[in-house]
Amino acid sequence: MRMHAIQTGTVKIKTAQVKGRGHGFIDILLDPNWTDWVPTFAWAIEHPEGVIVVDSGQGTHLLEHSRSLHPYVRWEVGFQIEPEQEIGPQLRALGIGPRDVKKVVLTHLHMDHDAGLAHFPNTEIIVPAGELSQARGLLGQIRGYLPQRWPKWFDPTPVELPNEQFGPFDQSLRLTKGGDVVAVATPGHTPNHMSVVVQDGDTAVFLAGDTSYNQALMLSGTPDGVGGNGEVAKATLAAIKTFAQSRPTIYLPTHDPDSAVRLANRQVVSAS
Repeated sequence: MRMHAIQTGTVKIKTAQVKGRGHGFIDILLDPNWTDWVPTFAWAIEHPEGVIVVDSGQGTHLLEHSRSLHPYVRWEVGFQIEPEQEIGPQLRALGIGPRDVKKVVLTHLHMDHDAGLAHFPNTEIIVPAGELSQARGLLGQIRGYLPQRWPKWFDPTPVELPNEQFGPFDQSLRLTKGGDVVAVATPGHTPNHMSVVVQDGDTAVFLAGDTSYNQALMLSGTPDGVGGNGEVAKATLAAIKTFAQSRPTIYLPTHDPDSAVRLANRQVVSAS
């Protein structure tokens, strides 16, 4: 089983979004400080049952964000991406055609995770059911999602993760018949956020979405400034840390500059 880190451009955000200060969106709006440009990764798993893509990354339409009426979309985030950096062209460069992709799994529906959906019109797209409900329609736009940018054909498979224990995670769902690719509930960044765990031999590869913006913040148990419930986010981060201490685990958040290097070098979370 081969895995690919696919960098779909870069993004910059306010520092209060990376490390929460307790007042959510207000802290982000008032923060004058920006992060450096950081990557936005999507992931491709070449599995015997077919290619599975986790998150679809950024799209060039995000460069029009300055026209949005939503204050966060307009003023609190910036994107850089070229057409050839979208996920479709990058998959083709790897020899993976659109019909080779059997599933696209979205950890959540924020704009930098679903903006590449247009490249998968013939693929099953799996989304947490609660996340889809939160993101739809006018209320979704008010919450900062971009449902108006979804392709017209977008008809995802909404999933409720059953109460099946997977390590320290109370809810999980097998995504492959062999059970070596599993979705787990990781609420915090959004209430219905999920992550994908790939069992690759003795090593687990944890495709973390936005559970944290980098590995150090996961290890310190520091919630971001986006999620509305810091205690829920802390519990999720603690569960991930417990999981990583129970078996060799490569932890790969979407925006961690070191994620691709850790995947390439098979660098697991330190037991300390």
